[in-house]
Amino acid sequence: MSDDTDEEEAPAVELGDGEPVEGAPLARIASRLTWPQEASRVREKEGDATIRTPDGPRSLESILDAVDETYFDTRQTFLSAVRSEIGTGPIPTAEE
Repeated sequence: MSDDTDEEEAPAVELGDGEPVEGAPLARIASRLTWPQEASRVREKEGDATIRTPDGPRSLESILDAVDETYFDTRQTFLSAVRSEIGTGPIPTAEE
């Protein structure tokens, strides 16, 4: 068996040629934080981050303003609170 092959392997997932989507996925923002966190500390650390939402990009700070929680004991609590505000669904591209 030889590890040397002349053929390059195709990527496992084909990427589309569409427009990039503005903002970061919510899970990426949540992964940069440690838990538990107060909402004010999340705002200080990541408030200027732009989140992808079904209604278009929004700042995390504006989303936290609309969320009633002041303390997130786990990552899941944070994700649930933010998703209840922004909703779930397909994220539009710049063309849509």
